[in-house]
Amino acid sequence: MKKHTRLYQLMAVTTIVTIIAFTNSCKKYTEVEPESGYTVPEVFTDIPNATMAVIGIYDDLQGDNGYGIRISMYYPYDSDEGIVSGNIDNGRRGIGRYQLSLTNTEISNPFRQLYRGLERANLCIEQIPQMKLYSEGTDAEKKELRRLYAESLTLRAQYLFELIRIWGDVPAPMIPSYQQTDLYLPRNDRDSTYDKILDDLAAAIDLLPWRTEVTRNERITKGAAKALRARIALFRGGYSLRSNGKMERRDDYLKYYQITKKECEELMARPDQHTLNPNFENIWRNVTSFTPDPQGEILFEIGAGGGNGNSDSRMGNYDGPNLSNNSRYGAGGGGIIMLPNYFYAFDSVDTRRDVTITWYGVAAANNVKALRRLNELNTGKYRRDWRVPLLPGTALNVGYNWVVIRFSDVLLMYAEADNEINGGPSAAAIKALEDVRKRAYRGNVGSIGTTPTDKTGFFNAVANERYLEFGHEGIRKYDLLRWNLLSAKLIEARAKIEQIRTGTGPYTYVPDSVYWKNNGEEIQIYGGTNPAANAQPFWRPKQTPPAGSGYTALAWRANLSQNIIDSKPIGAGVGYLFVAGKSELFPFDQATIDSYQGRLVQNPNY
Repeated sequence: MKKHTRLYQLMAVTTIVTIIAFTNSCKKYTEVEPESGYTVPEVFTDIPNATMAVIGIYDDLQGDNGYGIRISMYYPYDSDEGIVSGNIDNGRRGIGRYQLSLTNTEISNPFRQLYRGLERANLCIEQIPQMKLYSEGTDAEKKELRRLYAESLTLRAQYLFELIRIWGDVPAPMIPSYQQTDLYLPRNDRDSTYDKILDDLAAAIDLLPWRTEVTRNERITKGAAKALRARIALFRGGYSLRSNGKMERRDDYLKYYQITKKECEELMARPDQHTLNPNFENIWRNVTSFTPDPQGEILFEIGAGGGNGNSDSRMGNYDGPNLSNNSRYGAGGGGIIMLPNYFYAFDSVDTRRDVTITWYGVAAANNVKALRRLNELNTGKYRRDWRVPLLPGTALNVGYNWVVIRFSDVLLMYAEADNEINGGPSAAAIKALEDVRKRAYRGNVGSIGTTPTDKTGFFNAVANERYLEFGHEGIRKYDLLRWNLLSAKLIEARAKIEQIRTGTGPYTYVPDSVYWKNNGEEIQIYGGTNPAANAQPFWRPKQTPPAGSGYTALAWRANLSQNIIDSKPIGAGVGYLFVAGKSELFPFDQATIDSYQGRLVQNPNY
């Protein structure tokens, strides 16, 4: 695949996975296994070995138990944008419906893998500054080692951030396990952990290069660290489920919004490093064709490759449109259903809709696309049929990188923070929001509407823009949590889908059926005045093609009455077992609780 991705796999296989052999004592949170005779002093003697050790930290972001599928595509659902397909089980569907048992098979291994990555980061953070070259090397050697140290700090922050937003207060080791006097660390208050990693990121930013100063690959640069610091600060200032079973945020939350505003402002001042790609679709065309992002909109992405569950990803196989094993595209899709209310949250000329949501499938070897019903829509950003080159067959691993943060997020975080700090949006905040919106309405910018100027109205506009901009990027559920809106939005989604089903409220325009036919392998929909986007037919309640025109009716709105989720229509099944004061966090799995000698307190109401 990409040279830089293959490099990661090659280096990681032979380095820190095997090097930190003597740190395997703390298996409760690292699971490190001895596989080599290397010792720490032998590794941290020169820059090539230190580099390989740091590359090894990246390793635990990857694969099935990292952002290859579970953290990226199981954990963020159900939300008001999409749900996990299929009936409830003790796996990913239990996660989606918020019926999480302590023996759920999908929560234990990612938890351990995140801690393994944290352990590797701690080792590099400890050892790199002790290297002789760190203080006595040439200027170039000192600069490179400081970059490696800063990468380690940033990666530790990412691991801890993910642990906190999924499990809340967690053990937060800041030194390698071999240095610990007590291997059964108590849960650490998330606020103090957040404060520590925010300080670490501030230090890392000063030591990291901008993206144009180094070779292009998935390694962290200054822009990535600044964007991550902005994101983490918003979570530190947001709501979260506390040990008392209540969703709360701290009184000093504006202090953290100030951090977000500062980091975003500084990034926005460097368009030579990071800016918006002018075409929303091209972001994802580049991802699926393994093409470098020319504008630097993608600030941080997690590399994937190797064609296996340890280092690759399942984007395009698990998610995306349903594609026949025998098609030229290869097997894929169907794991996530995008919701009817989300489809109709987009304006008909918003170019993001048909990138984020797919309404077609390929059911046979003839590669002909067929229209899907309104309760059968799938994700689109990582679709397998966009892959260049194509990957026919049944391979599970498609090689797509998971995008962690984009520049549009920087703009919208800035707008949100500015509005909250000032009690209303500044002109700069309004521009930041509208820059994102104008890109989405490319070719129809006159349709973006009027941006609210009051605090509440502007917050709602930002929240809605994030909803539309970041579909299937693992963001929406966690946004709703930090705003304390997840429960309300799940209820709202169910109500909106019922209105769509009955054609009432604001959804009287939704057609009962849509007429379509094939034009070669592609879909042609009757009534479209904008055939490039296939926009208008989905907004016309009554449409009947001429007799003999070859169009076939497909139940669109009408199919919403069918039971497809746990013997319920899709509208009734969305996150229907969510319990406020419990479901905002995952539980610690039973094996971890049992092994922790009674010293790990379970999350509320599990």
